[in-house]
Amino acid sequence: MEKKNYPFAFALLTALFFLWGFITVMNDVLISTFRELFNLSNFESGLVQFSFFGAFFVVSILYFIISRSSGDPINRLGYKNGMATGLAVCGIGCILFYPAAESASYMLFLGALFVLASGVTVLQIAANPYAAILGTNETASSRLNLAQGFNSLGTTVGPIVGALLIFMVFSTGVVSPEAVGKTYLLYGCIFLGMAIIVKLLRLPSFKNDEKVERSWGALKFRHLKLGMLAIFCYVGAEVSTGSWLVGFSMEADVLGLERAQANKYLSWYWGGLMIGRLLGAISLSSVKSQSKKALYMGAVSLGTFGLIYLATSVEESNGNFTLVFQSAETVLYFLLLMMVNFIAFFIGKSASGRTLTVFAIINFALIAYAVIFGGSAAFWALIGTGLFNSIMWSNIFTLAIANMGKYTSQGSSLLIMSVVGGAIIPPFQGLMADYIGLQYSFVISLLPYAYLAWYGWRGKGNLPATTEGNVKMSVH
Repeated sequence: MEKKNYPFAFALLTALFFLWGFITVMNDVLISTFRELFNLSNFESGLVQFSFFGAFFVVSILYFIISRSSGDPINRLGYKNGMATGLAVCGIGCILFYPAAESASYMLFLGALFVLASGVTVLQIAANPYAAILGTNETASSRLNLAQGFNSLGTTVGPIVGALLIFMVFSTGVVSPEAVGKTYLLYGCIFLGMAIIVKLLRLPSFKNDEKVERSWGALKFRHLKLGMLAIFCYVGAEVSTGSWLVGFSMEADVLGLERAQANKYLSWYWGGLMIGRLLGAISLSSVKSQSKKALYMGAVSLGTFGLIYLATSVEESNGNFTLVFQSAETVLYFLLLMMVNFIAFFIGKSASGRTLTVFAIINFALIAYAVIFGGSAAFWALIGTGLFNSIMWSNIFTLAIANMGKYTSQGSSLLIMSVVGGAIIPPFQGLMADYIGLQYSFVISLLPYAYLAWYGWRGKGNLPATTEGNVKMSVH
């Protein structure tokens, strides 16, 4: 296939990345909300992430089995139809929140989350490799980082919009299951609308021109198998940190925040991912001049910081919105972390594996600091991990599926399956928090970051360049 760019298709794709980032980060709002509504323990409220990311495992393993027995479903449907299907299932899952709210049943809410996450799984299986092939192989990581930047825009505004809808727009002074149901009913309509748009628009529909074998061929690639564990570790650590940030900030010896105010700090965590991913798109792009890269990265990081700062300064009172600017301490901590992030990109030298290693080492240090010292500085250390989680997904993903050719979609499904780390680590940390306290429970993330540092440096090995890994693609 002749490689060329598809700007319109990529622009639409970034909107899809935004949507699933928006809906995924709502889990962090749900954890604290459900804990209050249903009087749950840390472990029980952690089942929100278990249900959501557990669906990734179930759907991905089913996808892989179908690929083994009857051929790759995405190759038959095309990436466009695969994305439309995923969006439609997301919409159905969101709408199911409404009857769950009417029944005031935590278990029904978890079931609706499972359906919603099933749609996100299908969407990711199709959209991640689609982003990688909408251009040259050399800029695949940059392109995926840019798309992930819009995913992080969704995770940045998601907590703010979700808290506004649940705690203010659809509440009558007291948070209720009905407020959650109405919020997700609105989200469901948006997802169904996007499914129709994707289905009707003309987009390049890539398909393999070679016969795709019905085999376990993807597992022959060592770098994929190690990449699966890397995705497990990365998602588990990232999701677990985001899941417990609100509770940590509410503790008296940390920040002592009220729940609604604490939810705003999720935007600093997930906004850090947006900054890092946008910088990653520039760092791993085809721009040769280091001075130009530095200029672009500086402008983007400061501009994005300004967006987060303004978004988190919005306050609502009796239907009136005002700006209540964040404290100088907030600005100083985050700007210092951004400076370290900026320097780390240049240490990474625009190499996917090297950058992954550098960022994983820094996150290991930040988590260790939070566990050992505690207090408000520990909270900001945890916030800072968002900046360094930023490029991990795209870098791991592109390294893990490199040169897999006709096994690309199958490999993608296995990587998405590995997102199950987000189902296992958060509730396990919740269980630890019930016994040893929330601060010390963050120790669970140290081993995952140690593995990620190794994978970026040595685990990916020498990427294969075999004829088996090359495939002809056509646009239908």
